Amino acid sequence: MKAVITVTGKDSVGIIAKVATECAQFGANIVDISQSVLSDYFAMIMLADIDTLSIPFADFVDKMSEVGQKKGLDIHVMHEDIFNTMHHI
Repeated sequence: MKAVITVTGKDSVGIIAKVATECAQFGANIVDISQSVLSDYFAMIMLADIDTLSIPFADFVDKMSEVGQKKGLDIHVMHEDIFNTMHHI
């Protein structure tokens, strides 16, 4: 299974590194990433394989959100099933 991780906020050094480190710590493998900086604003979408998470998915969602709060970012993690259902026409 996969998860869609979005990160938005004011640009600063180390955002990608911090998010990637947290993913690795919990066993989420980043399989695709797209990021952009518009003026001073950072936006990133990551696709992560979560088959080998070391914690329950809900806890992973909470941990990633906490990381975002500490760095002044909005980090949202959504299971691919929910993402696909929301965007299916």
